[in-house]
Amino acid sequence: MSQSEVSQHPAKASGDTSRRIGDVWQWLGISGDAIGTGGCLCRTLIYSYGVSLTLVGLIVTLNVLTVVHGMPHLGWLEPIIWEGSSWLSFAIVFPLLWIAYRLAPPNVRPRWWLAIHIPGAIIWSFAHVMGFLALRKLAYWALGSDYDFGDFWPNVLYELRKDSFGYVMFIAGCALIERLLRQQQLIQTPGQSLTFGIRDGAKLTRVRLSDIQAITSAGNYVEFALQDGRRLLMRSPLSALESDLEGRGFVRTHRSWLVNSARVTALKPEGSGDYEISLGSLDVPLSRRFKAALSKLREP
Repeated sequence: MSQSEVSQHPAKASGDTSRRIGDVWQWLGISGDAIGTGGCLCRTLIYSYGVSLTLVGLIVTLNVLTVVHGMPHLGWLEPIIWEGSSWLSFAIVFPLLWIAYRLAPPNVRPRWWLAIHIPGAIIWSFAHVMGFLALRKLAYWALGSDYDFGDFWPNVLYELRKDSFGYVMFIAGCALIERLLRQQQLIQTPGQSLTFGIRDGAKLTRVRLSDIQAITSAGNYVEFALQDGRRLLMRSPLSALESDLEGRGFVRTHRSWLVNSARVTALKPEGSGDYEISLGSLDVPLSRRFKAALSKLREP
C-alpha cells in the first residue's frame, strides 16, 4: 500500500496492522477463544510454562540440597544463588523454547523442518547461560564479592550438553500437553467427539476420527478409507460430512474427497497447481480450486 493510499484509508491501514499483530498473537497462543485453536494453544502455553517451572524448581532444589550435603562449608547462600539464578533465567528465556516449539512441533511436515531445533537448542541454551551468569554476577556484586564462572567456552559447552537434553524433554512435554488439551476440548465441546458413527442401513460402525484417512464420494454414498485398510460405505452426500466434520481436522481437497489432515504424510506437486496427497499407502488428489485446503495442509 502506498503512502497516499495509507493517508486516504487510515482506518484500513490500521485494521490491517492490527490484524497482522493479532495473527502473530494467535500463532503464539497468546490470544484466542476458549474452545478455539488459539484458546487451546494459550492453555498449552500456560500449562507448559507452569509444569516446566515446577519441574525445574524441584530439580534445582535437589541440587541445592546435594551441594550443601557434599560441601557443608559453603553454607546455603551460594548454592541457592547458583541454582536459583539458573531457575530464574530459565523462567525468563522460556518464550524462546515456546517459539521453537511453535515453529516445528514434533508432528511438523515436512519432517526436515525439525532441523530448526538444532540452532534452537543452541540459542536457547546460550541465552539461559548468559541469563544466569548475569544474575549470579549481580548477586555476588550486591554481596560485595565477585562470581568466577571459570573457563568460559568449555563451561558453556558443558551447559549446552545439559540444556540440550532438557530442550528435547520440554519440546516433547509441550506436544504432550497440547495433545491432551485438544482431546479434552473435543470431549467437552458440545457436538464434538473422538469417534464417528458410520451408518449403513441398520448397521452402525463406530470408529475413531484419527483412524479415518479420507472420505470420498461414491454416487449416493460416501466411502471411508480407514487406517487399517477397511473401506466402509455410508449413504450421505460428501458436503454433509464436510459440515459435520468441520473444525475436527478434515479438509475438502477435491469435489470428491475429504482428507484427515493429521494423516497427511506428503504433498507432491502435479503441475498446473494440482497436488497429490499421500496418506500412508493412500494417494488423494488436491485440486488447484481448493487453495484454502493447500494452505491448511501446509500448516504445522
